[in-house]
Amino acid sequence: MMPPVVILTGGLATRLYPVTLKIPKSLIEVAGKPFIFHQLTLLKRQGVCNVVLCVGKFGEMIQDYVGDGHAWGLKVRYSYDGEALLGTGGAVKKATSLLPEVFLVLYGDSYLDVDLKPILELFEFEGKPALMTVYHNKNKWDKSNILFKNGRIEKYDKKNPIPQMEHLDYGINILRKSIFIDRPYATPFDLSEVYIKLIEKGEVSAFEVFKRFYEIGSIRGIIETEEYLNTKHQKVEIRD
Repeated sequence: MMPPVVILTGGLATRLYPVTLKIPKSLIEVAGKPFIFHQLTLLKRQGVCNVVLCVGKFGEMIQDYVGDGHAWGLKVRYSYDGEALLGTGGAVKKATSLLPEVFLVLYGDSYLDVDLKPILELFEFEGKPALMTVYHNKNKWDKSNILFKNGRIEKYDKKNPIPQMEHLDYGINILRKSIFIDRPYATPFDLSEVYIKLIEKGEVSAFEVFKRFYEIGSIRGIIETEEYLNTKHQKVEIRD
């Protein structure tokens, strides 16, 4: 059975102001529907049954739209940051009270149309506490931030990438709840901090993905994602 999926939707999306001054990024219309509609539809098709949405500002708007997830055939629950934003790591830590030992983490602005099963199989086979998917990006779609050699992540740095880094964290992560035991509850921190420490100890598996990602974190990204989704819907209609 597919583990539950955590979707991080609590960011402020400042790059998309003024649109995201009134609505969360997850509810921006893309290809005729709020973006989260497409995300949840894709997850259902990938065999996911349970989703936890980590929400912050405008979280109530997301919950009003998604509800309990029955419209997608999913069970959806919510973890609210509270008064202050917790960052990606803090939000996941807070959500662990709703999660089993193993779960997936995705970002609320990414559309990642790949098969999750082989990724989960590698995670289970290698038995490490975390897995990160990587993509040979070469600074094309975003700034590359991973040094990846011989199937291993040797270095990961989002803030200060080095020229030798050609890969990017693709956006599908599998984690064990136990890696958050020592992290304080309801305290802001970035998920990358957790990964950097685990990578230094050789405790992160890497799965290389060869299909590009789509995102709505920028105007260019929204346009490209909409084009992809429209083309995809047209192919489905033709098959039907």
